[in-house]
Amino acid sequence: MEQALDKGLKAVQARFTGGLSPIALAAAYSDWALHLSSAPGKQLELVEKAIKKVTRFANYTALCAQNPETDETCITPLPQDRRFKDEAWQKWPFNAMSQAFLLNQQWWHNATTGVEGVTEQHENVVEFAARQILDVFSPSNFPLTNPQVLAQTYSQGGMNLVRGWQNFIEDAARMNAGKKPVGAEAFEVGRNLATAKGKVVYRNRLIELIQYAPTTDTVRPEPILIVPAWIMKYYILDLSEQNSLVRYLTSQGFTVFMVSWKNPDAEDRDLGMEDYRSLGIMDAVDAIDAITDGQQIHALGYCLGGTLLSIAAATMAREKDDRLKTLTLLAAQVDFTEAGELTQFINDSQLTYLEDMMWDKGYLDTKQMSGAFQLLRSNDLIWSRVIHDYLMGERSEMIDLMAWNSDATRMPYRMHSEYLRRLFLKNDLAEGRYQVTDRPIAISDIRAPVFMVGTERDHVAPWHSVYKFNLLSDTDVTFVLTSGGHNAGIVSEPGHPRRHYRMRTRTKDEPYTDPDRWVDETGAVDGSWWPALTEWLAEKSGALTKPPQMGAKVKGYAPLCDAPGSYVFQE
Repeated sequence: MEQALDKGLKAVQARFTGGLSPIALAAAYSDWALHLSSAPGKQLELVEKAIKKVTRFANYTALCAQNPETDETCITPLPQDRRFKDEAWQKWPFNAMSQAFLLNQQWWHNATTGVEGVTEQHENVVEFAARQILDVFSPSNFPLTNPQVLAQTYSQGGMNLVRGWQNFIEDAARMNAGKKPVGAEAFEVGRNLATAKGKVVYRNRLIELIQYAPTTDTVRPEPILIVPAWIMKYYILDLSEQNSLVRYLTSQGFTVFMVSWKNPDAEDRDLGMEDYRSLGIMDAVDAIDAITDGQQIHALGYCLGGTLLSIAAATMAREKDDRLKTLTLLAAQVDFTEAGELTQFINDSQLTYLEDMMWDKGYLDTKQMSGAFQLLRSNDLIWSRVIHDYLMGERSEMIDLMAWNSDATRMPYRMHSEYLRRLFLKNDLAEGRYQVTDRPIAISDIRAPVFMVGTERDHVAPWHSVYKFNLLSDTDVTFVLTSGGHNAGIVSEPGHPRRHYRMRTRTKDEPYTDPDRWVDETGAVDGSWWPALTEWLAEKSGALTKPPQMGAKVKGYAPLCDAPGSYVFQE
C-alpha cells in the first residue's frame, strides 16, 4: 500500500510536469549553482564577458544609428538557427533585438557550461533548460518584435492574427479530443499510405508479419526481413508509392517481409525486451525460414528495431544460428554513451519518476513520447509552428511523413523501463553485460556483414553514436552517412532533391578510423543511398530464381488477411 501511494503520487505529479522529474531537475540546478557560487574565478569571467558583450552591443547600436542600412553584425547565429535569416531582421530596430537576444543566449551558454566540478549530465541539463527558457522569449515569437509578422499584419489588416487564433482553437480542440493534426485526414493507411500489396502470414500477441507480393518475375533467393521501431507505426518504410522502401526493394528483385508491431495497452504492461526479441524477431525469422524453405535472411532494422535486431543477431551468433545472411542497421545504436540530448533525461531519479508514471497506466502514453522529441528540437518543432500557424496565420501543407509522425504508439511499462535502464543508463549491450536467457551476449560475436546508415542531422540517434558499432564489431562493416535527419534521411528515395551520402567499407582486419576523419576521407556522392543498399544486398545474394509462395499453409503460415493487416490500425 505504501509503495502504491508513492507511485500514485508521482504519477499525478507527472501529469503537470510533462513526465520530467522535478527532483532530477533540482539536483542538476543545485549542482550547477553550488559549484558556481564557490567559483569566484568563473564569476569574474562571466562579469567580464557581460561587460564585453554590453560594449559590443553598444558599439553595434551606435553603428546602426549612423548607418541604419549596415549589414554588419556583432554576433552570428549558429548554422542551425534559422529564426533571423530573413532580410527584415537586418533592419533597425529588429537587428538590434535579434543581436541582443543572441548575445544574451551566448552569455547564458557560458554561464551554464565550464563550471568546474559539475557533472557532465547536470551541466547538459542546466544548459538545455536555460536554452529552452531563452527560446520562449526570442523576439521572433512575439508579433510586435517580429518584422515578418508585423509586415503580414499590416498587409492583411490583421486577418493573419484572426486566422492564427482560429488555427490555435482548432489545434487545441483536436488535441483535447485526441484527434490527429489538421490535414492528416487526407492520408489514410491502406488508401494512400502503406499500400504495397501483400499478405499477413503470421500473427501473435505482439506482431503481424507481412509478406509483400513480388513485382518482378524473378527474385533473389534470400528474403529481406524489416524490423521497424515500435515507437511509431511500421509504414514509415512503406509511405506513399513514390517513397516506399518496400516497393523499391521489391522492384529490385527482393522478397520482403515486414514486422508490424501491436500498439500495446494496459494488458501488455509486463511485456519486456526479451518478449520483443522472441515474439517479434525470432518468431518472424522462424516464419520466414518455413516459407522460404530455409533460405538465409537479409535482416534490416530501423532505429530501436535495429538495436533489437543487433541483440537478436548477437544471440543467434552465440547459439550458432546462422540464418542471418547480412545485417542492415538504419539509424540504430548499440552503444549509448553519446546518444544525443535524450541522455540528459536518463538517470536513476528521472527513470524512477518515469517508471512510476508508467506504473499508473501500464504504458508510456504517446503524448509523453512526442513531447520529449519536440523538446529536443523546440525551435523547429514548436516555436516555428507557433510563428507560422498562429502569428502568420498560415497552415503548412500536410505530407505523408508528417501524417505518419502523428500516428504514434504506446510503450509497455516493463519494456520501456528495461530499454532505458539496461541500454541508455547502464550501456549493458556495449559493455558485455546485456543478458539473454541468463547469459551475456556480445556484438563482437556477429559475423554477418553489416550495412549501417547514419544521418547527418539526427537528433534521436546521432551518427557519431551509430558509428560506434565499428568499435564493437568483428565483421565487415559498410558505413553510410546520408544527408537529412532521423526520418527524412532514411526515407530518401531515388530522385529526391538535395540528397547526398558518403559510403565506405571497413573489413574486419582493417584498423579503426575515427568518425571525423572518416568524413574527411570519404567523398560525398549526390543522390539517394537506396541504390547503394540494393547493390550491396545483391552482391551478398544468390542467383535470381522464382519468387516463393505467399505464406506456407501446410507449415502453419497460411495468409490471414491482406496487407497492411490489423495491428497498424490500432489507436
